[in-house]
Amino acid sequence: MELRIADLNKVYKGGVRALDNVNLTIPQGLYGLLGPNGAGKSTLMRTIATLQEPDSGSIQLDGLDVLRSKDEVRKVLGYLPQDFGVYPRVNAEEMLDQIALLKGITSHRERREVVHEMLRRVNLWEHRRKRLTGFSGGMRQRFGIAQALIGNPRLLIVDEPTAGLDPGERNRFYNLLAEIGDNVIVILSTHIVEDVMELCSNMAIIHLGKVLFAGSPDRAVHSLEGRVWRKSIARDEVKDYTERMHVISNKLVAGRPQIHVFADSLPDDGFVPVAPDLEDVFFASLAGLN
Repeated sequence: MELRIADLNKVYKGGVRALDNVNLTIPQGLYGLLGPNGAGKSTLMRTIATLQEPDSGSIQLDGLDVLRSKDEVRKVLGYLPQDFGVYPRVNAEEMLDQIALLKGITSHRERREVVHEMLRRVNLWEHRRKRLTGFSGGMRQRFGIAQALIGNPRLLIVDEPTAGLDPGERNRFYNLLAEIGDNVIVILSTHIVEDVMELCSNMAIIHLGKVLFAGSPDRAVHSLEGRVWRKSIARDEVKDYTERMHVISNKLVAGRPQIHVFADSLPDDGFVPVAPDLEDVFFASLAGLN
């Protein structure tokens, strides 16, 4: 099972090009779509989820034309948008029952079994009678996954799912996504590099609507081997190094700026080679350096 995206384009009013000739082949399993805010990730996700039309291009899910067969696609789709609305005074069990009914499960007994299974699967069984307005961020995201999984989707889309979660909630969410990804296509759209590093065996980096890289995280990291250098510098030196070199990241370590520079050979005295990671790949790709 795979999702094929070919020559996909979308331009908004004012000339903003949200998708610029996007071509991707997404296999079964967890697939990371990595990019900064405003990169075009949400536009791509909404287009795959049949919520908006592209200007041109095609999307195929195992031979099913996603853009022309929206009703058929929605039968096999689970979607967790970045922001999703619920009725705040309704409890989790009632809300999932309503969603199951909307997804075509008309038998009351079958809906009850499905809802109870989902509540246990996302560890919300003990909170099933709690109003959704009282849910924490992590509980709300787990509820979001539960509603997305009703109907046993073949394609699951999750948009910025770990934003605002504490480390414990993120780890629980990771484990749940990893379990789901064994059997379906899961597209994880995020700007958090760690999400992709922890979860995904395949990924793409998107920026300004363009795909800058598509492949495995390991291959992306390997492409930078021997070309990333590190140095701790004074704060007043940051501007000078940025103007003279390809600085791909700058972060404080023990209160002192530590820069990573992209270069084919030793860029200057005091630099040491460093093993690249996916964060280096991300920033180097955004800068057009690899």
